[in-house]
Amino acid sequence: MAARAISSGTISFGLVSIPVKLFTATSAQQAHFNMLHAGTKGRVKQQYVLPGNGEVVDRKQLVKGYEYARGQFVIFSDEELKALESKRTSTFDIVEFVPLDTVDLIQVEKTYYMGPDKGGDKAYKLLAESMQATGKVAVGRWGARGKDQLVIIRPYKQGLLLHQMFYANEVRAFDEVDTGAVMEFSELERELARKLINELTVSKFAPEKYKDDFEQRLAAAVETKVRGQEIVAAPEVPRAQIFDLFDALKQSLQQVQSRPAEGGDELKPRPVEKARPRDADELEKKTGS
Repeated sequence: MAARAISSGTISFGLVSIPVKLFTATSAQQAHFNMLHAGTKGRVKQQYVLPGNGEVVDRKQLVKGYEYARGQFVIFSDEELKALESKRTSTFDIVEFVPLDTVDLIQVEKTYYMGPDKGGDKAYKLLAESMQATGKVAVGRWGARGKDQLVIIRPYKQGLLLHQMFYANEVRAFDEVDTGAVMEFSELERELARKLINELTVSKFAPEKYKDDFEQRLAAAVETKVRGQEIVAAPEVPRAQIFDLFDALKQSLQQVQSRPAEGGDELKPRPVEKARPRDADELEKKTGS
């Protein structure tokens, strides 16, 4: 069944206008649970209460306040907030073209597919083909949901897609992350690590090999609950304890190189043996164990 467009608009740059349609590109699969009262098993409702006396407040009595200083608010009406919003537009205004490899994918917030709307087929195909040939993507603005959205339009397969981007000030600096102490590695450790990476390298990423089986486990658990049976939790598999980086790399490489070739599309987990301390063999010789 053909995808249904969720919106339409126009790509605009220079004197060129390309009518397009937007389609949902991704849809997260997530189980939803309801909050129930433990005794009656009935659903509960969320309420707003005054912290001083616990009085329940009706939604009609609520106003929106912006905290400009600790504990101090300025009140905005819906009309005032509406006046502050950017003008809603269906135009994707291209500001510039940049090399794809200069775009940091951490800024991608959401992705949409783009297809040509009536009368836009030729211009749509020409833009996609030209960006593909030059290795460029388009940076632009899109007035939606009350603000000017930063967007990137890039070629994808036989057409285009739209990335809605975070602004730079919405992305935290990686410098804030503690990346650990400065470490020294031997050339042999580096060589083993590279060999292990090479052994586990495939020609391309195949996302269909990876399955999220939570939904299947949940469905089975629900069926068990409905039948009135107890759910038995599977025992937790102990994680491998890594005593030494060199031996961990060496043993991992040996396991990968000795494993049989696998067929099929399913990605099957492989058991990992515990890494042995370097002096384990010497200790066994001394103790005779």
